[in-house]
Amino acid sequence: LAVTDALAEAGVVPAGDARACRERAAFTVDAVEERERTTNHDVAAFVDVVAASIGPEGRWLHYGLTSSDVLDTALAMQIRAAGELLVAGALGYRDALIERAFEFRDTPCVGRTHGIHAEPTSFGLRLAGFAFEADRNVGRLRRAFAACSIGKLSGAVGTYASLAPTIEAAVMERLGIGVEDASTQIVPRDRHAEVLAAISLAGAGLERFATEVRNLQRTEVREVEEPFGKGQKGSSAMPHKRNPITTERITGLARVLRGYAQAGFENVALWHERDISHSGAERVILPDAMIGLDYMQHLATRVVSGMTVHVERMAENLDLTHGAIYSQRALTALVDAGLGRDEAYRIVQENAQRAWDTRTPFRELLDAALGDTDLDVDLVAIFDPAAYLTHTATVFERLERLRA
Repeated sequence: LAVTDALAEAGVVPAGDARACRERAAFTVDAVEERERTTNHDVAAFVDVVAASIGPEGRWLHYGLTSSDVLDTALAMQIRAAGELLVAGALGYRDALIERAFEFRDTPCVGRTHGIHAEPTSFGLRLAGFAFEADRNVGRLRRAFAACSIGKLSGAVGTYASLAPTIEAAVMERLGIGVEDASTQIVPRDRHAEVLAAISLAGAGLERFATEVRNLQRTEVREVEEPFGKGQKGSSAMPHKRNPITTERITGLARVLRGYAQAGFENVALWHERDISHSGAERVILPDAMIGLDYMQHLATRVVSGMTVHVERMAENLDLTHGAIYSQRALTALVDAGLGRDEAYRIVQENAQRAWDTRTPFRELLDAALGDTDLDVDLVAIFDPAAYLTHTATVFERLERLRA
């Protein structure tokens, strides 16, 4: 109908006929499906039903168009609308992370590398990292959806043989989407692959957060727990269970999104001016990926806002290695005091690992090891967890700018 209106403005279609098309056009799904049993072509069936509902003026419907002029342009409008929803959801997730990052900016907890206790950090700093990642995904989604909000009316092989580029430009302006620079029968599928890749990356970010929550909810760790509702059951057999099923669900769905992105890449290399091998895949992967990400973002935002953070447990876990996590500060202090690095490393490693193995405070062992030396070492300063947060204010200044 937008094309018919543009053709009327260009003097190709009588204005009264274009008005009749807009006023009378109607269809039912049942009627289209019935017609498709004969045509075996969805767009042709749709055009036949709508044209018949208009009457004689219906001859102008689909004038100069090929099916993909309609399908790809309509798809672009759907993608644009879906993108607005997904970006809004991504912003909500990001903002929830920002708020909780500030809430726990000075809450010390142990940092882990390779799954092993490394050095103290803050839980707020950890959440800040997720917030910045979420913001990057907001940008990716915006760019990808903008790049895919593109239509075309260039005809069967992209030559504008039936409609002039001016008609295409007028219609796309009316619809609020861009014009493909050089199309074939279709809009090139690298645009759609980019959307699916951005969706997959956003899903991977949600998965990274979900995996962190799952690991922190382990019974042995129990620093964080996802929301668990009153009356909720974790197991049909074990009444005590509180399983991280929401974050597990996010993790599983992220795998599906990656599969959809792969299918999107497979759709890029079509034959010549087009084949239709992409169509069957797109009818599954595009709506499913967008609905899936929307759902995952909703789940993740709910977890961020409602998760229980066990600050006392974080403090307890800081001492699981009996102070061994302060080994780098001890090493640096010994070097600052004048000891050679290799000798300092040997002393610190020997006593830090002994502390871990024997459950003896590393501070006591280090104090004893240095007892016969004249090294001036401040043990209180070495074993101060707050020292690790000295410069994290810089990160939170950046996060404040993001919040603003």
